[in-house]
Amino acid sequence: MQQTDDMEGSMESPNLEFEYGDTDSFTAELSELYSYTEEPEFSLNRDYFEEDFKNHVKGRRWMELSVEEQRAYVMRLLDALEVTDRDKRLKVARAILYLAQGVFDECDTETDVLYWSRHNVFLLYDMGIFTALLELLSMEIDNNQACSSAVRKPAISLADSTELRVLLSIMYLMVETIRVEMESDSPERKAAREAFKMELGSPLYNGEPFALLLFTMVTKFCSMNAPHFPMKKVLLLLWKTILFTLGGFEELQEMKVRMRDHLNLPPLPEDSIKVVRNMRAASPPASAMELIEQQQQQKRGRRSRRSAFVDSLEGDSPYAKKQPLVKQDSLDTYNERDPFKNDDARDEEDDPEDVDSGIEGEVDPLDRDVIIQPPPPPPPLRPPTERMSFPKGLPWAPKVREKDIEHFLETSRNKFIGFTLGNDIDTLVGLPRPIHESVKTLKLHKYVSIAEVQIKREDELQQCPMTMGEEEVEETPTEILYLGMLPSLSQYVIALLKLLLAAAPTSKAKTDSINILADVLPEEMPITVLQSMKLGIDVNRHKEIIVKAISALLLLLLKHFKLNHIYQFEYVAQHLVFANCIPLILKFFNQNIMSYISAKNSICALDFPHCAVHEMPELTAESLEAGDSNQFCWRNLFSCINLLRILNKITKWKHSRTMMLVVFKSAPILKRALKVKQAMMQLYVLKLLKIQTKYLGRQWRKSNMKTMSAIYQKVRHRLNDDWAYGNDIDARPWDFQAEECALRESIEKFNTRRYDKNQNSEFAPVDNCLQSVLGQRVDLPEDFHYSYEMWLEREVFSQPIQWEGLLQAQ
Repeated sequence: MQQTDDMEGSMESPNLEFEYGDTDSFTAELSELYSYTEEPEFSLNRDYFEEDFKNHVKGRRWMELSVEEQRAYVMRLLDALEVTDRDKRLKVARAILYLAQGVFDECDTETDVLYWSRHNVFLLYDMGIFTALLELLSMEIDNNQACSSAVRKPAISLADSTELRVLLSIMYLMVETIRVEMESDSPERKAAREAFKMELGSPLYNGEPFALLLFTMVTKFCSMNAPHFPMKKVLLLLWKTILFTLGGFEELQEMKVRMRDHLNLPPLPEDSIKVVRNMRAASPPASAMELIEQQQQQKRGRRSRRSAFVDSLEGDSPYAKKQPLVKQDSLDTYNERDPFKNDDARDEEDDPEDVDSGIEGEVDPLDRDVIIQPPPPPPPLRPPTERMSFPKGLPWAPKVREKDIEHFLETSRNKFIGFTLGNDIDTLVGLPRPIHESVKTLKLHKYVSIAEVQIKREDELQQCPMTMGEEEVEETPTEILYLGMLPSLSQYVIALLKLLLAAAPTSKAKTDSINILADVLPEEMPITVLQSMKLGIDVNRHKEIIVKAISALLLLLLKHFKLNHIYQFEYVAQHLVFANCIPLILKFFNQNIMSYISAKNSICALDFPHCAVHEMPELTAESLEAGDSNQFCWRNLFSCINLLRILNKITKWKHSRTMMLVVFKSAPILKRALKVKQAMMQLYVLKLLKIQTKYLGRQWRKSNMKTMSAIYQKVRHRLNDDWAYGNDIDARPWDFQAEECALRESIEKFNTRRYDKNQNSEFAPVDNCLQSVLGQRVDLPEDFHYSYEMWLEREVFSQPIQWEGLLQAQ
C-alpha cells in the first residue's frame, strides 16, 4: 500500500506556492538586471568611485558624510559628466553607478546595501542626474560610428555596449527603486516619487514620453542597425517605465472601478484579483501510458499478496474490480487523454473525498455512449458540485451581455409568435411564463462592460459629428503613450515579437535571426568546462528574463489601452495577430512546460547584491548542476501566465482568432500546460480551451469530460452560451476576413476622428467674401519681392488663357 502511495505521489506534479504580482521580489528584480559575465565590473565601478572620492574627500567614507556634503559631491560628478572625453565620462558614470548600487564595499549585509542604494538613488534624482543621463543616452543611440563598427564585427561582446550598459543600469536602478513604495518613506520621497512618475509619463523628453525613446532603441536593434544595443536592459527598463507610469494590476482594478462609477455602470460583481488568489489548483493526473505503466508496476508489487489470497480473486474483491481498468486505459490511449483525468488506478482504501483531486471521476468508456449522447444540454447554472474546490457555489458570478438577451428573445419570438421586435428586450407579450422567468434571470445577471459603452459612444460620434461636438479627451499617461506610439505602432509590435521568438526556448538558432546575446557574451570565450557551464546558465537565464520582460510589457499595454479606449486595445491586438502572435505563443508552449517552469538557470552566489557583500564561494560543476532549492522558477511561471493572458485577450469574442487556435491544433498543447499545478495558470488555459470547445467536435468532448468539468468549475459562466454542446450550425465557418476587415475599418475611423488634425476640414466654415479673402495677410518668403515681376511674367502674362474652352467646360 505504501509503495502505491509513493508511486502516485511521484506521478503527480507538486502544488506550486506561487503568488502572481506585478513583479518578483525587489532583490530578484535587481539581480536580473546584471548578467553573470558582468560580475567583474562591480569591482571596477568601486575602484573608479574610490579613486575620485579620495581625491576630493580625504580620509572619510561616503556613509560618514552629511547629506549636504553628499549633495555637493554628486553635483561635482554631474559637472564631470559633461566633459568631452569619452573615457572620462565613462569613469564618472561608473562612479555614479556605484552610488546607485549602494556603496556595497562599505556595507556588511545585503540589507545595508539596499538601504544605501535607496538613499543614494533619491539623492541622485534630486540632483538632476536622470536628465543628464538621458542626454548621454540619446548621444549613444545616435552614435553612428559605434553602430557602423558593431555592424561590421563578426562577433559582438560585452565590450561593445559598455557605455550603454552603464547608463541603462543607473536609469533602471533609479526607476525601479523609486517605483517601489515603502512604509518608511518620508513625505519628501513620496513627493519625489509622484514627480518622477509624472516626468516619465509626460512628453517632456524631446516632445515624447521616455518609453518612446526605449521603443525606438528596440526597433533600431531589430532592424540590424544597432546590433550592440544591450536589449535585456532596454526591455527591463521599458517594462518598469510602463509599469511605473501607467500602473500595475492593482491600480488597473482601481481605475476600472472608478471608470465604471464615472459611466454610471453597476459595480463589478467581484474583485477578479482576489478570486484568482483564493482559487485552488486542480490535481492533474498522469497521461494514459503512464497510468498503464503504473498499474503494471502495482501488479508486480502485489504478486506476493495475491499469491496468499488467490482464492479471493474470483469474488467481489477490490483486486478483481481493478482488472478491467487496464483495458479502459488502453482504449483511452487512442484518444487525446485529458490531463485532468485522476488516477483511476487508485486503491479503494484511498479517501474518496480528497478535495485536492479537484474533479470527479470519469465514466467508463464503454458506458459513455449510453450516458452522454441522449440527454439535452444541462444548464450551465448547475455544474457538477461533488468535488468543488470552493465550498460555496462557483468562484465567479455569471454574466450576460445585452446582445445575448436580444438573441434569446429573438429566437423565442420567432418560435412562439412568428415575428421579432428588433432590439426590444422589455416587451414580453405573447411569450409563455417560463420565457418571462428566463428573461428575468438573464437581466439579473446582465453585465455592461466599459468597452460596450465606449463603442456605443464612438458610433454616435461617427454618425453625428456636428451634433455631438468635439470629444474631450483626458490627457492621461496612457493616452499620451498611445498618441506617441501610433505612427510606428506596427514596428514596435513586430520588433517585440521578433525578440520574443529569438528568446523562446523552442526556437532554433538561425543565421538570419537576431542576436540577443550581445550583452551576455564575454570578450574571451570560455576555455574550461566550468566556465562553459556558467556561460550556458547565464545565456538561458538571459533569454528567460527577456521573455519575462516582453510578456509583462505586452500584457500591461493591452490592459491599459483596453481601459483607456477599446479601439486602442483592438489596434494593438490586431497588429499582434497580423504579426503571428498566436502561433508564436503556441510554439512557446509546445515544449515540456514542467521542465521550463522548474528550470534552475540561476547561480545564487553570483546574484546581486549577495555577490557584492559575501565572499565568492568556489563554484564546481556539481553546485552549478544542482542550482537553487526553489520548487519552481518564478520568472518562468510568471512569463507563462502572462503569455496565456495575452492569448486570451486577443482571442476573446473573436471567432476568426478562435478558429486560428483550432487550426494550429492548440488543444493538445494547452492540455499539456494543465499539468502545472497552479490555479491561475490552469484558469487561463481552461478559458482558451472553453472558447474553442464547440469547434473541436463531439468526439473530443466525449474523450475529455474531465476537462469539461474543470471548465464548469473554474471559468465564469455565460448563462446562454452553448459552449459545451455547440451544434454544427454554431460551428459554421464565418467569413473571417470580413470580420477582421470590419474591425480594422472601425479602428481606422476612430484613429482618424480622434488623432487626425485635418479630418474636420470639410466641416470648416468657408469665407465667401471677396474683400476679406483678398485682404488676408499671406506670409511670403523674404526674397519674393525680388523675383515677383519675373514670376508674374512667367506664370500669368505668358500663359494663354483659352476662354472658349473654359466656357465649354462650364
